[in-house]
Amino acid sequence: MSYVSQSPVHNAVNKVSTNLFSFAYKNVAKKAFFAMPPDQAHEAMISGCALAGKVPPLMWMLREMLDYTDPALETEVMGVKFHNPFGLSAGLDKDCQLPAVLDAAGFGFETFGSTTARPCAGNPRPWFHRLPEYGSMMVHAGLANQGSAKVIARAEKAYTNAKTLRMSASLARTNDKLVGDLDEGIADYRTSLERAVGRTDMIEINVSCPNTMAGEPFTSDPKNLDRLFTALDEVSRPQPTLVKMPLNKSWDEMTALLDVLAEHNVQGVSLANLQKDRTGMDDIPKDWKGGLSGVPCNRASTELVARVYRDYGDRFAIAGIGGVFTPEQAYAKIRAGASLVMFISSLMYVGPQNITTLKRGLVDLLHADGFDNVQQAVGIDVR
Repeated sequence: MSYVSQSPVHNAVNKVSTNLFSFAYKNVAKKAFFAMPPDQAHEAMISGCALAGKVPPLMWMLREMLDYTDPALETEVMGVKFHNPFGLSAGLDKDCQLPAVLDAAGFGFETFGSTTARPCAGNPRPWFHRLPEYGSMMVHAGLANQGSAKVIARAEKAYTNAKTLRMSASLARTNDKLVGDLDEGIADYRTSLERAVGRTDMIEINVSCPNTMAGEPFTSDPKNLDRLFTALDEVSRPQPTLVKMPLNKSWDEMTALLDVLAEHNVQGVSLANLQKDRTGMDDIPKDWKGGLSGVPCNRASTELVARVYRDYGDRFAIAGIGGVFTPEQAYAKIRAGASLVMFISSLMYVGPQNITTLKRGLVDLLHADGFDNVQQAVGIDVR
C-alpha cells in the first residue's frame, strides 16, 4: 500500500486540502448550516452527502484531497482490520446514507443507526438543539430510522463496495406505541440482529438510548440484560459484537452490567452514550429534552474507558466515544484503553476535514512518544 505520509507530494497536497476544507467550512458551509434550525440543517447535510456519494469523480477527488494514510494508524481490533481507529458514532447516519462520503474522506469505520426492527418516526420535533458554548448538541431524536430491514440491506451494499471503510450496525429497540414488555423488546432486538448476520463488519447493540418511551430496562437491572443476551446468543453470527453502554451509572452498577456481558457472546463495549448530567449548565432551557453530546461527555467517558480497561481490558475491546475534537483528546482515550475512537459533534463544529486532522495529529503524538503503531499506545496510562 502507498501511504500519503510517505509521499512528499501527496502529503503536501493533503495538508493544503485540509486547510482549504477548514477555511471553506468555517466561512461558508458552517454559516449556511447554522443559519438553519438544527433539524433542518441535519437533513440538508444528510441529503447533500448522500447525493455527493453517488458521483464517483467527486468521491475520487475527496479521497485524493482528504484521506491521510500512515502505517502507524493501522490496527486490528476484535479480528477486524482497520486502516485507522477513527469512526463515526451511531446517531448521525441513522439510515446508512453516508458510507460513500465517509469512505472517501478516510474514516476507518462508521457505526450507522441505531436502527430498529420496525420503522420508527422518532420523538416529536425538535430533535436537536445547538449548544456551541459547550461544544455540544442536545439530542432527542428517539431512534428515528427507516427500519432495520431496509437500513441493513443498504449497509450490506456499502459493506460490499467500500474501499477501506468498515461498517458497524448499531441495533436498538423500536421506540413507538407498540412497545411492550421485556419479551417484546428482546424479540425486537433479535429481529434486527438476525437481519444483520454476516452483512457488516461489526454489530453494536445499543441498550442505553436515553430518549425512548420504554426507558432503559436492559441497563436498569443486570437480570434483564442477561435475558436479552441469552436470547441474542442463540443467533449465530460471524461479526464481533459490541454493546453501547450508558455514561451515567455508578461503578458498582456498571460492573454488574459488564459482569453479565462477560458471560455472553460480546467482544467489545462502546463507552459511552449521551451525557444526562447538566450540572453547571443552568442556562439550558428546562424544556429542552434529550442527552448531551460532545464536550460534556469527554472527561467522564475517558475516565470510564480507563476504569473498564483496568478491570476488563483482557475481556473486552473498547470503543471510546464522547467529546473528541482534537488529536490530543483522541489520544487520551487511546492511552486510557480505547482501541477505537468514535465522534460526531466535532464534524458539525469543526468540519468534515477534522477526520484528517485527527489522523495526522495522532501519528505525530504516537511518534513523539516512541510508538510505531496505535496498538502499542492502547491503555498505556492504565497498565
